[in-house]
Amino acid sequence: MKTKFTSANVVKFVLIMGLFSTIFSCIKDLPIGGGGNPGGSKPAFNLNVILTSPTKGSRGSGFLEFRQDPDTNRIIDLDTRVSHLEPNHAYILERAVNPIADSTGCSSTTWLKLGLGLVPQSIHTDAFGNGEADLWRNVTSAARGAAFHIHFQVIDSASSTPVLISDCYNYAIR
Repeated sequence: MKTKFTSANVVKFVLIMGLFSTIFSCIKDLPIGGGGNPGGSKPAFNLNVILTSPTKGSRGSGFLEFRQDPDTNRIIDLDTRVSHLEPNHAYILERAVNPIADSTGCSSTTWLKLGLGLVPQSIHTDAFGNGEADLWRNVTSAARGAAFHIHFQVIDSASSTPVLISDCYNYAIR
């Protein structure tokens, strides 16, 4: 029995091979946070930061969308969401940085409260322990291209106890 190679069969074969190579050749081992960060050697302008509880067995979690628009104002948007924390309570997002040349990574414990520019802003949870806040930070005092190791924590506003922490990320000022 002879197989006839029609143009329809060739197109089907090419599409199947393209689909096959797409499925099996994509990168599947990127760390959470994306694109080689956290701990990546190339600093990113934008980060997707995962916040987890430092307490074993706690369900608390959070997500921080760290975005730098390519504008002259050099504003970093910090869209923050937390979940499974104490209901009807206030929390504060903090960050600590080290210069990228510092081989100790995120060793800094000099925490800066974040909010609306220079004014710290609380993240308030609802009756279910979920909350969100659209925060921002002006970084015009830092030179474009300056790179840093950065890590975040969410603290209880009453006790200053960390309830959520992040891994170490690398970022650069756009």
